[in-house]
Amino acid sequence: MKDFVQPFKNDPQLGNLSTPVSDSPLVRAFIGNLPAYRPGLSPSRRGLEIGMAHGYFIYGPFALLGPLRNTELSSLAGLLATVASIVLLTLGLSLYGETATKVISSSAVEAPAELGTSSGWSEFASSFLIGGAGGAAFAYFLNYLEPMQKFLGLLWS
Repeated sequence: MKDFVQPFKNDPQLGNLSTPVSDSPLVRAFIGNLPAYRPGLSPSRRGLEIGMAHGYFIYGPFALLGPLRNTELSSLAGLLATVASIVLLTLGLSLYGETATKVISSSAVEAPAELGTSSGWSEFASSFLIGGAGGAAFAYFLNYLEPMQKFLGLLWS
């Protein structure tokens, strides 16, 4: 076991462990291709991509499992709840950007330097809001397509 788990970068004060799972080339490649760590993206592009993904996947539980799920307003309630949660997440991102002086990096890939500045983080957070609202609106639109409604009806009945 001692051979497999070691301190990250051989420094025990970093507070992270290097394991075959967390520090493998496959995991490094996967994390390196995520929008938060992909090289060459501006903070606004990172925020748009991450926001669109979050807005899209947060919509489903609110619309299908929310308190208005058996009414005709379930889709609209899901959209409004998703946008409200995206606004709260953006507020949290903005507060973090104002107080944090250093971006936390994962063990596999270093975080981009432009997210370490207050202006870069602010650009990221505002783009997250736009992308999140757009992702939620796209999921709301897909919910009204006829084949999708038939599929969800078969799935949930």
